[in-house]
This record gives sequence, structure tokens and C-alpha cells, in this order.
Amino acid sequence: MRRNHVFLSLGLVVLALTIAISSCKKDDPDLTLATLVAGTIDLNAAASPSDVPVNPAIVATFSTDIDPATAIAANITLTQDYDGTEIPLNITASGKTITIKPEADLSTGAIYILKFKAGLKSTADKYLTAFERNFTTIGTFAPAGVKAHWKFENDGKDETGVFNSSAAIDINYVDSRNANAGKAAAFNGTTSIIEVPNGDQLVNTQKFTISFWVKAEDSGKGHFVLGLGAFYGIQFEMYGGFDGAKFAIQYELEDGTTVAEDMWFPSKAEYNGNGGWQGWDFAKSIEPDDMIAMLKNKWLHITYTFDGESRRGILYYNGEKMKSFDFNLWPDGDAKRTVKGMKYGGVAPDVVNELAFGFIQSRQGTMWANEPWGGYIFSEANHFKGQLDDVRIYHKVLTPDEIDLMYRSEEKP
Repeated sequence: MRRNHVFLSLGLVVLALTIAISSCKKDDPDLTLATLVAGTIDLNAAASPSDVPVNPAIVATFSTDIDPATAIAANITLTQDYDGTEIPLNITASGKTITIKPEADLSTGAIYILKFKAGLKSTADKYLTAFERNFTTIGTFAPAGVKAHWKFENDGKDETGVFNSSAAIDINYVDSRNANAGKAAAFNGTTSIIEVPNGDQLVNTQKFTISFWVKAEDSGKGHFVLGLGAFYGIQFEMYGGFDGAKFAIQYELEDGTTVAEDMWFPSKAEYNGNGGWQGWDFAKSIEPDDMIAMLKNKWLHITYTFDGESRRGILYYNGEKMKSFDFNLWPDGDAKRTVKGMKYGGVAPDVVNELAFGFIQSRQGTMWANEPWGGYIFSEANHFKGQLDDVRIYHKVLTPDEIDLMYRSEEKP
């Protein structure tokens, strides 16, 4: 009888412990979100915020301690809405909080979707009910990863801090195309110029995009809007009659030498399907009067991209594709079929590796110095007259969607 009594007592103890443990588990709180912030910005509010910085530190606080082993990229994602790109994140968990930081700056003016998935759990093995929140980064839309960006907010400073101007001669800063754009640099058509050192670093690349806003005024002559050693680097000019414009750019061949090629876009442009050059694979035909209306005394958003891998260059006006070429379509045996990227090819003192806004090259270059149309000292030369704003250079090829979004975002008041 004594043995049976012992077994009964042990059984009662085990039963009591089981009930106690079961009761404790039932009492463990569910895993729910308490707060979600980026600095002082509430990401959990009824209305999604539109002023989140491009380098946010997002802190999620939960109802109970998080199992750090589940606070991983498989369970927490940040997605760029316009193209579905998943952003690499640094994720750390401590107690009830998870801190989420993008590995690189986000795009400005873009929507992001932050997802917390059901794989996230607490230290008490309570799993999260999945949820998501979205927010928009501050500013107008522009893709991340810019190499240089000149906003001309009363100076020639590059927003990245690397390519600041070394000289700004006779520049006025005036109201730009809308209130969001702030100021723009105004050039007088005779002496105005902004110069940026080490411009060769901006064009020595396999993949390239330049984007800017320009408003040219009639001065009775052509407009050298910008130039890096003219065609030995990159130049953009508008014709005096506003019936066309062109880029001239230096490209690197397979053997390391360089060669220039123009991306010219006149009115009634042709391509290889309607009588134009075999290398032009697209051209939008615009009537002369319409071209003039687009280029003269009106803000125009210009973008040019080049991909050394595909050997294709594309020109966009106001977010729309205007013209494109493909070096693979050059004649058989032509060295340009081996182009692999862009590369500065200038040699001092003929030209100098300084990017100039308002002229075809910096004042230090001697090329065309005695030509009345090309010498900086001549007031009748093709000095740019008008306004320039938001010049951006990327060492990547922006997509058509990115270019269109940038234009549409920045044209708004």
C-alpha cells in the first residue's frame, strides 16, 4: 500500500506541473506590433508618411521579446514599389525591438513597402501575424546611387560633396521651374561659366546616365550648355535656330583607345528604317516648329544613357525616348563595333579635365581659343544663355520607367 501511495503522490505532482506549465504558456502574450518609427516619423499611423529620409533607421517595438534568430531578411523585407527591387537591409534585434537600416541610401520621392512576415516569433514561441506598412521618401523622385548632383541652390556645390565647383563666373541664381525645384543657375550668354575639377572621373565608366533641366533663351547663336573638354569628354549643345541639339561624347574601344561619336537629334530625324544611318535604330520625327517650341524659352528635361555592355545610347526629352543608336549596327570592320564604355580622351593644354556648365569646355583649354564661335573670351561665342538646374550623373543606366518618373515628379509645382 505504501508503494501505491508514493506512485499516486508522484502522479499528482506531475499533473500539477503540467497544468502549471500549460497555464504559463496560455498566459504568454501574443507577438504584436506596438510602435514603428523612423526617427520621429510614425510609420504605423493611419496615413502613410511622405517625408521619410533616404537613410532611415527604422525601429519596430513589439509586445514581447523577439527571438533574434528569426529577425532575418527572410522575415523582414523592404521593397521599392516602382520596380519591385528588394532593398538589402541590416537587421538587429534586442529585447522587444528590431532596428532596420538599408545598406545604401534609398531613392528620393519613392514608395517603399516594409513587410514583417509570419516567420518572426517571440522568445516564448509566439508567431507574428504578418503585416506590412508603406512610406514615401522625402523629395521629388530620383533613383538612388547618383555619382554627382548639382542643385544650384545659390552655389555650385555637388550634393555628394565630391565634385564641388572650383569657380562660378557671372552666375545668378533665380527661381527655378517650380517651387519644389528651388533655385536654378542663370547664364548670361557672354561670360557665365561654372567649372568642376576632375570631370574625367564622371565619364570614365561602362554605364552612364546624365540628366538635367535646361531653359535656353534666344541669343541669335548656338548654345554650348555644358562641356568636358568638348567631344574629348562630353558636350551638349543646342542649335542657334532651336531646330535641334546634340551630345558629342568620347567612347573607349576594346584596345583602350578612344573615339568620338555624336548623338545628334535634329527636327524630322530619321532612323535606319526610313532612310537614316544604319546605326540609328530609333528616331522620333518632330516637325521643325514643334522642335523649336520644345527647345526655346521653355524648361526641358534631357536625359542621355549609354550602356557599354550592349553598346547602346538613348536620348530622352521630357521622359520620352527621342533617339537611340547601337554600335553593333556600325559597318562591318568599324572599330566602333568594339566600344566598351565611355572614357575621357583629352590632353592638356588643348583641353582640360574640368566639367564646364555654360560653355563647351573650361577656360583653361586652348582648343578653339581663337575661333569667334569657340573661344571663351569672345562674347559672340556660343556661350549658353538661359537656366540650368538639377544636373545629375550616374554610373548606371537608368531605366525608361525611372526616367519618366523623374520627369513627372520634378515637373510638378
